[in-house]
Amino acid sequence: MAHFTVIGLGRFGITASLELMHLGHTVTGIDIDEKLAEQYAAELTQTLICDATDERAMAEISLANSEAVLVAIGEDMQASLLCTLLLKNQGVTQIWVKANSTAHHTILSKLGVSRIIHPEEEMGARVAQALNYPMVNDYLSLGHGLYVVEIKLPRLRKPATVETLIIGFEASISCLLIKRKDNLIKSPPLTFEIAEADVVLLCGTRESLIRIAPRFNQ
Repeated sequence: MAHFTVIGLGRFGITASLELMHLGHTVTGIDIDEKLAEQYAAELTQTLICDATDERAMAEISLANSEAVLVAIGEDMQASLLCTLLLKNQGVTQIWVKANSTAHHTILSKLGVSRIIHPEEEMGARVAQALNYPMVNDYLSLGHGLYVVEIKLPRLRKPATVETLIIGFEASISCLLIKRKDNLIKSPPLTFEIAEADVVLLCGTRESLIRIAPRFNQ
C-alpha cells in the first residue's frame, strides 16, 4: 500500500483518486473549491482545501510521504504549471501532470515531470482499439513500439497450445501469462495446452499484434 496526493478533484482527479483507494492505497485530495473537498471527504483518506499555486500554503502540506503527486488541475494551464513548479521546488520527484494542450505538454516536458497525461487522447486510443479488435480486453503501451494485450480467446475448434496460438510470430510475440478462472499460469511453455475461456496476455510489437489479431477475431 502506498500514499498518493491528487491535486484537483474534478472528474479526472476524483476518478483517479477513487480508483487508487479501490486498489488499497491511501489518497490525499487537494482542491481550491471547498465544496469539492467536502463532497469527497468521506471517500478519500484526507481532503484539503488549498490553492495549489500559493507557495506558502503548499509549503505547509507534507508531500514527502507521497509515492507520487498527480496534478489533475482542469483547464487552467497557468495554475497547473505554477503548481508543478512549486512541487519541483519542494523536491517532489514523482510528478504526474494532466496536460490540456500541445503547448501545455511542451512546457511540462521542459520542466522534467515524471509523466504527462492526455486523458482524452489515451481514452480515445483505447476506444479505437476496442472497436477495431473487440477480443482485446485491455492493452498497455511499454514504449518503443511494444505493447501488452489481454485477449479472451474465441471458442476453440480443435486442441491448441501456446505454440499454435502464436505460430509464425514466435520471434516478435511472446505469451506472458494465461488466466484460467482463478489460476494464473506465468510464462507458459510453448507446449502448454490452451483451454476454453482462457484469457491470454501477449507482448509484442504493435505491427505483429495487429497482424496476428484476425486469428482471434472469430
